[in-house]
Amino acid sequence: MSRIKVMVVDDHALVRESLMTALATSASLEVVGGAGSGREALDKAKSLKPDVILMDVKMPRMNGIQACRLIKQALPEVRVVMLTMMEDEASILESISAGASGYILKSMPVNEVIRAVKLAVEDKSPLSPEAAMKVINQFRRKMEEEASSFNLTRRELEVLQLLAYGYTNKMIAEKMYISQQTVKSHIIHIFQKLGASDRTEAVAIALRKGLVE
Repeated sequence: MSRIKVMVVDDHALVRESLMTALATSASLEVVGGAGSGREALDKAKSLKPDVILMDVKMPRMNGIQACRLIKQALPEVRVVMLTMMEDEASILESISAGASGYILKSMPVNEVIRAVKLAVEDKSPLSPEAAMKVINQFRRKMEEEASSFNLTRRELEVLQLLAYGYTNKMIAEKMYISQQTVKSHIIHIFQKLGASDRTEAVAIALRKGLVE
């Protein structure tokens, strides 16, 4: 099996060289080069054709997110995993929007960085636990915003989620410790607020709007 070709991008030479040296100890990786800026990363990616680029987020002139977006436009097959010292929600979401495959901390052990590279090649999304939680929180907030636009109550959202899971009225009543009549009342209100005529349509609308999983 061929080794995974990796390029490291960081404007701090010591950090870049240290990471390249550490990654080179893995028999499954081939470190093909490094770059000290987003612009240099774009130029080198075109010639080196790495499988994965480990990209620093914060860099002068062209930052890592901007470079990621341009690299993905020019070389869509290249996976980019963002590296950062600190995680903020805006950078995580912007990175994902730019096409990044993952978002990890520089402080992670080398074996975890190597694992992230391998996950990226498998088209999985390596995220540090902190980044994953921020993405989940953003998703939850979006769900709540969508729910509020339909004026759904928290209880109605719970019923809607159970409908999406395929629960019957009796199962919902048992799960939520309420009567079947109360369940029916919630469902009627859900239909009215979503403009749905039946359970299937209500669930379809909810999935499309991100109201349920």
